[in-house]
Amino acid sequence: MPVVPPAPTPVWAIAPAEALDRCRTFLRAQLADSGRRGLVVGLSGGIDSAVAAALAVEALGAGNVTGVMMPYATSSAASLTDAQAVADGLGLAVDKVDITPMADAFMTSVPATERVRRGNIMARCRMIVLYDRSARNDALVLGTGNRTEGLLGYTTMYGDNACALNPLGQLYKTEVRLLAAHCGLPSAVQTKAPSADLWDGQADEDELGVSYAEADSLLHHLVDERLGERQLAALGFAPALVSRIAARVRAMAFKRRLPPVAEMPGRVDPDAAPGEAGLDAAAMDALARAASDGAAS
Repeated sequence: MPVVPPAPTPVWAIAPAEALDRCRTFLRAQLADSGRRGLVVGLSGGIDSAVAAALAVEALGAGNVTGVMMPYATSSAASLTDAQAVADGLGLAVDKVDITPMADAFMTSVPATERVRRGNIMARCRMIVLYDRSARNDALVLGTGNRTEGLLGYTTMYGDNACALNPLGQLYKTEVRLLAAHCGLPSAVQTKAPSADLWDGQADEDELGVSYAEADSLLHHLVDERLGERQLAALGFAPALVSRIAARVRAMAFKRRLPPVAEMPGRVDPDAAPGEAGLDAAAMDALARAASDGAAS
């Protein structure tokens, strides 16, 4: 299996110890606010799900996290082996659900040549399983997508990008790798080439047409630092690559946003942030009291 050679740590990368501390605090606070009992995470055998699971265990303890392996008939055997190794190392209880019957029932009308469509169906089948397990366990579904994938839209809506909370959403793939090493995850998981494992030989970087290391650096300078074309060219980024990546970030914005809703007069957003056009704190407290009184009556 292809492996990823070690790369120097970029100066802009968030230190793994700091990322771990922030993610630990985030996960504890979000779960406490939700009132749920724990988290459910899909384990693919890849580095993102492994790191997400490790963060969850670090924050909440293995007893409050359930891993789920969801292979399809063509999934790599190595993926299952790696996912089990991650679970064993973290002390996680694991469910295994074969999605082949449910995916095939739908894909009878989808030609084998339609790889993207079939891959999206598999991703959404897996999310059906995770949300079912979350309902059974009174748990939240833990997201595993990183910032690189989110910015480039390399994700399936209502598939792998569906979740209740995500500790990795603002960490680039490079930073996820640093966290994997920091958490002591299996070397096979740390070094293998990224793949969604949706078909034989599938590789993320082949589809993206750029390495994660280069994409991460460009995205950081383009999005986080707001550098322009001339500044990016001075840093050594090819203009054609800059244009292609910038266009993709813009085109995939719809995947990063909630669906737009037509506004109507007199309709207040109950979840608006302070200062936005929503209910104020006093009104929210009144709603909470009313709900509590109603539940008690």
